[in-house]
Amino acid sequence: MNAAEPRSASTQRPTPDEVTVVDPAMVKRAVSAAALGNAMEWFDFGVYSYIAVTLGHVFFPSGNPTAQLLSTFGAFAAAFLVRPIGGMVFGPLGDRIGRQKVLAITMIMMAVGTFAIGLIPSYATIGVGAPILLLVARLVQGFSTGGEYGGASTFIAEYAPDKKRGFLGSWLEFGTLAGYVGGAGLVTLMTALLSTEDLNSWGWRIPFLIAGPMGIIGLYLRMRLEETPAFAQLEKEAHAKEKERRAAEKRIGIREMVFGQWRAMLLCVGLVLVFNVTDYMLLSYMPSYLTSELKYDETHGLLVVLGVMVVMMVVQPFAGKLSDRFGRRPVIAAGCLGFLVLSIPALLLIRQGSLAAIALGMAALGLLLVCFTSSMPSALPALFPTKVRYGSLSIGFNISVSLFGGTTPLVVTALIGATGNKMMPAYYMMAAAVIGGIAVLLMSESAGKPLPGSPPAVETEQEARELAGATTGR
Repeated sequence: MNAAEPRSASTQRPTPDEVTVVDPAMVKRAVSAAALGNAMEWFDFGVYSYIAVTLGHVFFPSGNPTAQLLSTFGAFAAAFLVRPIGGMVFGPLGDRIGRQKVLAITMIMMAVGTFAIGLIPSYATIGVGAPILLLVARLVQGFSTGGEYGGASTFIAEYAPDKKRGFLGSWLEFGTLAGYVGGAGLVTLMTALLSTEDLNSWGWRIPFLIAGPMGIIGLYLRMRLEETPAFAQLEKEAHAKEKERRAAEKRIGIREMVFGQWRAMLLCVGLVLVFNVTDYMLLSYMPSYLTSELKYDETHGLLVVLGVMVVMMVVQPFAGKLSDRFGRRPVIAAGCLGFLVLSIPALLLIRQGSLAAIALGMAALGLLLVCFTSSMPSALPALFPTKVRYGSLSIGFNISVSLFGGTTPLVVTALIGATGNKMMPAYYMMAAAVIGGIAVLLMSESAGKPLPGSPPAVETEQEARELAGATTGR
């Protein structure tokens, strides 16, 4: 059974004029602009996670290190609470006024929110106003992020030729990894070069202030983009219809985006669940697990995670090509099966304690995670038709991330505390893999096919003529 609506573009016989021929230069700009936005989001994530102790001293000087850290991560977690709200606002807006405009808005908000953190006076200067302003900045970041991933993945998917959607989509998560490595690496470098006093007084501001120039570059790239071919075609068809029907299409509400796409929405939540539980487990929780649960040296643990992420970046585009050649379902299924079978052996290796064993176990989990990071940006947009794609994907993605992905470190820590079983991270990843595997079994294959509600997309006029000739010659 198919997860999405019937692919009218693939079952009908298109003429050459009905086949979208993409502009290679525009595709490159679209991928770069979308990936840079994701990189900004995760640059902030890496900076905030790695500099959390310093931020605790600056904004929450309670005298209790644990309370400081909890308060800092509380402000961090607040961003996850507003992500679904951001998705419900920006998603439908992107389906109504266009992907390009909304992605420009989210880029501005994200850059402003991150840059503002670097300007906030310390608690010693303005008192309780400092943590309040930090919380407000985090809420702005979280709200804008709610419209970022769904819009960025939709943007790339609708620009990409059908045969290269997996490869081009994989660069979105390449941006994620690059941003996190950049943010975490910068903080690690600053920690090594600056004294504790300098870091607490002014050094911590530098990574956040860098977001200003990055945001200007990202906004410039996004403003140079045209609207995606799929959305432009939808608008063209709407203008050709009577006024009442066009107005009705423009007023697609949350109800239709969620309940009208309920099956695709459930599949989206299941796929995002396994994607983000494993993602946050490896990139966010494991450094803390190594330090707090296994008493491993903090610096070495962080460097191992950064090394694994660099390896993932190298493999990412090649895995995206594999998903184009063999399909999204086999690649995602391989990741689910791998986490189901290898989570326990990998964690046992990590718990062994030597640098080589930890690196090997983490690398195994990282390569399995690439099965998701390389395929999801192309698989998730293909679950929904064009008229609701941005909205439905943003809502489903952010609900799943907020409920399951962002809570992973907290839930696993609580489970270990309640049971005393330090293998809980492996069990948690295995449970997520089962849910993801069920979603893979129920989803339809989308590799090499037009997006639902969109015409076929190819790279050259010759391909368009061949496709039209092949279909009309049946």
